[in-house]
Amino acid sequence: MLTSEIKLGGRTVRFVTVQTLIVGSGAASLNCAEHLFELGVKDVAIVTDRLGGGTSRNSGSDKQTYYRMSVASDAPDSPVDFARTLTAGGMMHGDIAYIEGLGSVPEFAHLVRNGVPFPCNKFGAYVGYKTDHDPRQRGTSAGPKTSWHMFEGSMKQIGRNGTPILDKIEVVALLTAPEGEGTRVVGAVAIDLTRASEPGFGLVLFRAENVVLGTGGPGEMYKISVYPKGQVGSMGLALEAGALSNNLLESQFGLATIGFRWNVSGTYQQVVPSHFSTKPDGTDTRYFLNEYFDTMEELVLNTFLKGYQWPFHAERTQNGGSSIVDIAVHNEIQAGRKVFMDFRENPPGGAGLEPFTMARLTGEAKTYLERSGALQATPIERLLHMNPLSIDIYTEHGFDPAKDPLEVAVCAQHNNGGLSANIWWESNLKHLFPIGEICGTHGVRPGGSALNSGQVGGMRAAQFIARRYTGNPPALEAFLKLSAPQVDAVSARLQRHLGAGAGALGVEAVRSDIQSRMSEAAAHVRSSESVRSALDAGRKLMERVRREGQKLSKPSDLRLAVENDHMLLAHLAFLETIRFYIEARGGGSRGGYMILDPKGARKVTTRKGTGMPHRPENMALRAEILETAATPAGEITVRPIPVRPIPKDDSWFETTWNEWMRGAIYE
Repeated sequence: MLTSEIKLGGRTVRFVTVQTLIVGSGAASLNCAEHLFELGVKDVAIVTDRLGGGTSRNSGSDKQTYYRMSVASDAPDSPVDFARTLTAGGMMHGDIAYIEGLGSVPEFAHLVRNGVPFPCNKFGAYVGYKTDHDPRQRGTSAGPKTSWHMFEGSMKQIGRNGTPILDKIEVVALLTAPEGEGTRVVGAVAIDLTRASEPGFGLVLFRAENVVLGTGGPGEMYKISVYPKGQVGSMGLALEAGALSNNLLESQFGLATIGFRWNVSGTYQQVVPSHFSTKPDGTDTRYFLNEYFDTMEELVLNTFLKGYQWPFHAERTQNGGSSIVDIAVHNEIQAGRKVFMDFRENPPGGAGLEPFTMARLTGEAKTYLERSGALQATPIERLLHMNPLSIDIYTEHGFDPAKDPLEVAVCAQHNNGGLSANIWWESNLKHLFPIGEICGTHGVRPGGSALNSGQVGGMRAAQFIARRYTGNPPALEAFLKLSAPQVDAVSARLQRHLGAGAGALGVEAVRSDIQSRMSEAAAHVRSSESVRSALDAGRKLMERVRREGQKLSKPSDLRLAVENDHMLLAHLAFLETIRFYIEARGGGSRGGYMILDPKGARKVTTRKGTGMPHRPENMALRAEILETAATPAGEITVRPIPVRPIPKDDSWFETTWNEWMRGAIYE
C-alpha cells in the first residue's frame, strides 16, 4: 500500500494505491484478507468506518449457529445433499449451493484453527444440532457470540500477518471504468471521518486492482430492526455504480429484544417464558397468547417450537403453527401496545386456559426438556441450567432477565438477497467481489448458513484474485483522468447537503422516513397496496432530497446524509422488486413474508378468529431469481432469471488435476 497526497480538480486529496482493497471489517472481510495473505497476495488494505461496529461483532442469539456439512458419527451427508437443502426453498443457484457445501468443512476447520471454541466430544467429533429448515443436524455453535469469536480470531491473525486496517474511513463511491463490453471497478472514494468537517471533506482516493465489498446487510433501512445501530451496508452505493442484485425481497424477520438488540431464538423460547403486552405507559397487562391457542398445551408447544423455528415463516401461520406467535406479537404492536418476554414466570392461565405446569409438556417440548434435564420450576431456572451464557449476554449490556421482562418485536434480522455474483463471488462489475451478507446468494435458507456463506465467499474471492487478478492497479494518468469527474460528483453531493436551506429535511427526518416505510411495507406482512404507496412516497422523498439536500445540524451529519442518499436508492430497489414479484409475477406468501390479499385463498385461523387473507406461495417461482438493476437517477428495473441447477459433478481426477495446474478452473 502506497499513500500520498495529490491535487485533483483543484483540491488536495489523500491518495492510496493498493492491489486489493477490502471494504468492511466483519467476519467475511477479515477471512478474505487472511486467505489472500495465505495465497501470497500481500498488498492488501482493509478500510472500515467503525472497526468492530458491524453485525459480526455485535449480533447473535442464544447459541448463534454456524451451518456446515455433518462431520460427526455415521450421519450420511455430502456436498450435494447440503446443496439440496440450501436450494430446497428455491431462489438459489445450485452451483453456488454446491460450492458452499464443498467449502463448509475446510472453512469450519479454518475457524477452529483460528480459535473459535466450537465444542467437540472426547473423540474430537464436532457434534451438531438441527436449526430451522435443516433436515439433519448440521448446526454447531460457540455460544451466543459465535460470530464475535470469528471476528476476534480473524483479527488476531490479521495482526500477525501485518495487514493494514484503515479505521474511520467510509467509502462513499466506487470508481468504475469501461472494460471490453462491460465495466470494471478501479477504486473507491471515501471520507476520512476524522476530517469530514474540513474544507476538502477529508476525501480519500483509492486506486486498486480489486475491491472486495464486505459491508454487511442494510439493517438501518428498517425501523424495527435487530441489526446493530448504524449498520447501513453498501447496497445503494453498489447499485449506483452499476452492480446487479439478486432477490432483494427475500429477508428474515424474527422475535428480538429491542432495548439491547439481540435475537431471542433457540433456548430463549425453548424454556417457555411468558409473553405479555401493555399499554405504552406500562398499564393493562395482558397475556395475549392465551387468546390465540385453544389449550395451554398448544401455547407451550408453539412457544417452544419458536426456538428452532425462529424466523417468521408464512407456512407456519397455518394449522396452529409456531409463526402464530409472531402474528400475535405483530398484532399487539400494530394496536399501539408494547410486548414483553418474561423469564420470571411460566405462561399463566386466563381467557379459558389453565396455567402452565411442567406436567402439561407435550411432544417435542417434553422430549427436549426432559433430555436436557431442564425441568426446573421457572423459565429463568431452565435457561440458567441449559444456557447460562444466554443470560450473561444481557447482563453484560445492563439487562437482567432474572429481574425484569424484556421488550420484544418482530425485527428485520437478515437480508437473504444482495448483490449478484458468479461462482467466484465476482460481481457483474469486474474486479468487484461482494462477500458476506451484501452478497445475494440465498433464497429461503437454513439458520446459520449465512455465516458459512460469508466464509466460503471470502475464500473463493481470494482464490480467484490470487490466480487471475494479481496485476497492478490501472496506470496513474489514466486513473486520474477517469476518476476526476467521479470525484467531482461526490464533492458536489457533499456540497449540496452543506448548502441545504432552512426548508430542507434534516438527516434524521430522512432516515426515519425510510425506516418507517420499510418496516410498514417491506417487513414480514406485505401487500400490493402498501408497497405501491411506499414506492410513491419514496420516489417523492428522493426527488426532494436531490433538489434541496439534507439539513445538517452538526459536522458528523455529513456522513449520515451520504448514507441516506444511498439508502434512498436501495430502499426503492427493494420496494420495486417486491412490487414486481407481487404484481408482475403473481407472487405469493413464502419464506419470511406474507402477501396480504382480500382474495387470498389462505387465512390465519386461531382461537381469536379468522383473518389476514393472503396468497399461498406460487411454487413455480422458486425456479427463478429476481435480478434488480438501478441507475443513479433512481430508475429501477427487475427481471426474472432461471435458477441454475446443482451441477452433476462427476469430475475425473486426472483431467481435474490438469485443469487445476493450468488454471483452467478459473476461466
